[in-house]
Amino acid sequence: MSTPGVLSFTQQAWEQVLAKVKRAVVYLDAACAESLHWGCGSSRLLEAVGNSACYLREFEPAAVGGGAEQPKAVFVLSCLLKGRTVETLRDIICRSHFQYCVVVTAVNHAVHLTANHVPPPAAAELEGQQPVFEQLEEKLCEWMGNMNYTAEVLHVPLLLASAAPHLALTPAFASLFPLLPQDVHILNRARPDKRRLGNLAEVDATTLTPELLLTIRCLVSGLSSLCEHLGVREECFAVGSLSRIIAADLANFAPAKNRRKTATGRASVVFVDRTLDLTGAVGHHGDNLVEKILSVLPQLPGHTNDVMVNMVELTALQAEEENQNMVAPGCLAQSNDPAARALWEALLNTKHKEAVMEVRRHLVEAASRENLPIKMSMGRVTPGQLTSYIHLFKNNLKVLGNHCGLLQLGLATVQTLKHPQTAKWDNFLAFERLLLQSIGESTMSVVLNQLLPMIKPSNQRTNDDYSPEELLVLLIYIYSVSGEFSVDKDLGEGEEKVKKALAQVFCEESELSPLLQKITGCDSSINLTFHKSRSAVDELFTSLRDIAGARNLMKQFKSVYVPGNHTHQASYKPLLKQVVEEIFNPERPDPVDIEHMSSGLTDLLKTGFSMFMKVSRPHPSDHPLLILFVVGGVTVSEAKMIKDLVPSLKPGTQQWVRLINDGEKAVRILNL
Repeated sequence: MSTPGVLSFTQQAWEQVLAKVKRAVVYLDAACAESLHWGCGSSRLLEAVGNSACYLREFEPAAVGGGAEQPKAVFVLSCLLKGRTVETLRDIICRSHFQYCVVVTAVNHAVHLTANHVPPPAAAELEGQQPVFEQLEEKLCEWMGNMNYTAEVLHVPLLLASAAPHLALTPAFASLFPLLPQDVHILNRARPDKRRLGNLAEVDATTLTPELLLTIRCLVSGLSSLCEHLGVREECFAVGSLSRIIAADLANFAPAKNRRKTATGRASVVFVDRTLDLTGAVGHHGDNLVEKILSVLPQLPGHTNDVMVNMVELTALQAEEENQNMVAPGCLAQSNDPAARALWEALLNTKHKEAVMEVRRHLVEAASRENLPIKMSMGRVTPGQLTSYIHLFKNNLKVLGNHCGLLQLGLATVQTLKHPQTAKWDNFLAFERLLLQSIGESTMSVVLNQLLPMIKPSNQRTNDDYSPEELLVLLIYIYSVSGEFSVDKDLGEGEEKVKKALAQVFCEESELSPLLQKITGCDSSINLTFHKSRSAVDELFTSLRDIAGARNLMKQFKSVYVPGNHTHQASYKPLLKQVVEEIFNPERPDPVDIEHMSSGLTDLLKTGFSMFMKVSRPHPSDHPLLILFVVGGVTVSEAKMIKDLVPSLKPGTQQWVRLINDGEKAVRILNL
C-alpha cells in the first residue's frame, strides 16, 4: 500500500481533531495517544492548542479537571461512549469549570446504535441522524451546569497509526486475540439453554459474548472508514475461526453498502488468525534489529508498540540507575523527523547487520553536515563506536535539536546491542533449530525431555540459563510448530515431569514477574503455594495442547513444519508465507482454507452458480490492493517477509500489513 493511503487516512482524521482543540484542555485515552504518537506526534497537537499553558491529560477516572481559567475541553477516545467511559466523562466534567466540551470517538454512530440494542431495521430508518450523540450532548451540558453551554459529540476514524508504508498499527485492538478450543467450553457455559458448540468451526457471531461482538463491530467500523478513504470496494476473506467472523461482519456491515456502490477501486482484505501459527510470534529466526529492540527494551508506558530509550547518555548526568528516570525517555516513533523516519524504515526492511551499518552511516552523515570532529572507522560496527559518534552531538543544543530523532534510534540500537538478552538471541535460535531436528526424528515426549534439564530454580541459574518466562516461550514454540500429535503414556509422563519442574521453579522465584503474576494469580511469591502453582501450570498445558491443535480444522494449512531429508535440514515454514503464496499461485486454484465472505445476494448467487457454470468465484488475488490483517499481530520479520514476497509473486500489488507489538505475546497466549 502506498504511503499516502495509510498516512493520509491517519493525518486527515487527526486534522479534524486538531481543528477543535484551540485553547482547550485535551484528554486522550491510551489508544488515541498512540495513534497520535505514530501519526503526527504530540508536538502537532501542542501547536494546534496554541496556548503556552497547554494541558494534555490522560483520560482516566482520576484525571485532573479544568480550572476556572480553562473553559474548554476536548476528549479524544478510541472506544464506545457507553458505561464506564461515560461515567468517567461525567466525573471529570462535574469537577471542572468547562463551558465548551467536545467529545471525539473513533467508533461511528451506527455501532453506538448496536451497543444500545437498536434493531437493524430501526437503525436503517435513523440513517443520517445521530440520536445517541445528541443525547450525550444534552448530558454534557447538564454536567457542565448550564444547558446553554456548548457541547459537541462527533465520530472521527482514529483507527490507525502508520509505522511504515507497509505497516499500520491498530492500538485500540491490541488485546483482540483469536479463540482456542478451550474457549468453546466458555461459550457453551454462557449459553446453557442453546445448542452446544462442538468445536471452533461451529462458532459464529451469534455464539460470541456481547462484549467480544461489540469489539469486533468497533474494529469493522474503523476498517470500513479506511476502505471509504481509499475509495475501494473490498472483498473479504478469512483464514481461521475468529477471522471468519470479523470478515463476515465487514462484508455485511450495513453502513458500508452505499459507499461500496460508488467506490471506483477494489481491494482484497484477508484476515488471518494468529493462533494458527504462534511459532512465528515467539521464534528467534527473524534476523531483524527492530525485532530485537522491541523484545529487549522496556515498553513505553501506555503504549503497545513502542519502547523507552534511555537518553541519559546525551546529558551531563552520570549513567547511574537513580538517574534513569530524571530524563524523559526517547522512543522509536519519529513522525515529524523525515531523516529519522527514513532510518526507521530502513531498519524495518533490512537484516540485523545491514541495519546496524545503516545507523552508523546516518550518524556519520549527520555529524559531517554539522562539521563535528568525527573520526571515521570502517569494519565491524560496535556499540562503543556508535556511542562515540552519538557523544559528538552531546554538548551542542542546536545540533541535538536538529538530529534528536536520529539520536534516539541510535541510542536504541546501542542499548539493544549491549543488552544481555540480545546475547541470548543466538542461544534461542540454536535451541529452536535443534528442536526442529528433534521433532522430525523423535516423539513429543523425547523433545520435552530435552527441555527438562533447562528448567532450573533461580538460585541455580546463570545468565546463560533460561528464566521461567523464556521457558514458556520455548514451550509455545514446541507445541505450535509440532501441531497435532498422538497422546500416549510416554507423552503424559513427559508432560508430568515438565509440569512438576515448572511449578517448583515458579514457587522458588524470589520475585514474580508480571507474567508469572498473571499466570498464577498471585501478586507475590510469598502467597504462591505449590498447589496454586501446579494448578496454574496445568491450565497452561491445556492452552499448549490447544495451540498444538489450532490447525486441526485446516485442510491445506495443516502444518508449518517441513521435515528434513538427505539434502536439507528440517525447517519452519510460516503460515503467513503459505497463505500469501497460495493467494498469488499462478494457477489460481480455488482456495481451500482461505474462505470468501459474501456481502449479499449477488455474491451468494455467484458462488452458487460457480458450482454448475463457468463463473469465477471471488479470489484474493483479483485486486491490485491486498490488506492483510493478522488478528493477534505480526512480528517485524513477518511483515518484512510479506513485503518482500508479494512483489516477487505478483509485481504491482500493494500490501498493507496490520502490526501490533508482540512484546506481550506470552501474556496473551497463555491467559486467553
